[in-house]
Amino acid sequence: MHSPLRHARSLFLKTRPIHLTFFVTRRCNARCPFCFYAAARDAEDGAPELRPDEIRRVAGSLDALLWVLFSGGEPFLREDLAEVAQVFHDVNRAAFLTFPTNGLLPEAAVETTEDVLRRCPESVVVVKVSLDGVGERHDAVRGTPGGFAKAVRTCEGLARLAAREPRLELGVNTLLGAANRRDVPDVVRFVHGLAGVRAHTITLERAPGGGPAPGVGADDHRAATELLERLWSTRREPFHRFAGARLKAAQDRLQRRLLRRTLAERRRVLPCYAGRLNLVLTERGELHPCESRWALSFGNVRDAGYDVRAMLRSARGRAVAAEVERGACWCAHECNLLTNILFHPGTQPALVREWARLGTDSATGDGRPGQEAIA
Repeated sequence: MHSPLRHARSLFLKTRPIHLTFFVTRRCNARCPFCFYAAARDAEDGAPELRPDEIRRVAGSLDALLWVLFSGGEPFLREDLAEVAQVFHDVNRAAFLTFPTNGLLPEAAVETTEDVLRRCPESVVVVKVSLDGVGERHDAVRGTPGGFAKAVRTCEGLARLAAREPRLELGVNTLLGAANRRDVPDVVRFVHGLAGVRAHTITLERAPGGGPAPGVGADDHRAATELLERLWSTRREPFHRFAGARLKAAQDRLQRRLLRRTLAERRRVLPCYAGRLNLVLTERGELHPCESRWALSFGNVRDAGYDVRAMLRSARGRAVAAEVERGACWCAHECNLLTNILFHPGTQPALVREWARLGTDSATGDGRPGQEAIA
């Protein structure tokens, strides 16, 4: 496996990105009313998606990456997704390749994931299937008739693949929002009984302009995650199977507390490394520091010769980074919190305490709570 340890220096030096979120396509086969990317999806600017040769040039301007998360739209609608993933495996030695999916394409999800595993033999591959209700409630929340049955079929197909491929981590993600806040306990219980699913994460619905959407607060998040922890503490099968799983489990536990504090205090409770350790790239080449403030952009990689380093060093790049660092914004975006926790020196004592409380490595399946998959 590509070693995550090579990124340890980022604990002290925030000089190069290590986490990339890549919106590989704006195309989607669902029309979820809570989609924060809908405006980009529906834009009619005519710009094509980045081609694999363009993506390779972008990747070549980056150093080694710890995480690459392929977002959208629906990532599995992109026919060359496995080829795109291989670029970041080969060029950037990405330790983790993460694919969130609405689960509406069971066959394509399994076939493409199998292809990614074949092409990327030194990366952990994570697939997160979205379930926001049980049965018709899921379909109603997402506006996708028959969507629940397809998502379950996707989980079942990926579970069979994961039984043969230990580098595949199958998880479920539930979006907690005003429309389904009363449904989440049923979802947690249902997912707990799904064979082959190694993790269940609960993330917060985001407002279009950034930050948590109205209608859900710290108490809702606490109730949902505490139920999840109680149920998952009874599982005796192995959880994660990758190196560093115990550290990730400790980060999950700490993240839940910090997220609730962020919601309660409505302010940034940690330094944010968006634009320094985290970058967001759209399918049309726009480079942003984060998903929560689309107005902040380093520019388009096509206009900069696909040189991300040069974009970050430019006057515009320095101004964007300074704007993030000023701390005028706050959000509860889980992927940013992950990096902010792992690479903030001030969180290390609390992280070590959580790590110690876990006892044995989470990969051994000690059945303790907090062992959620990669955000």
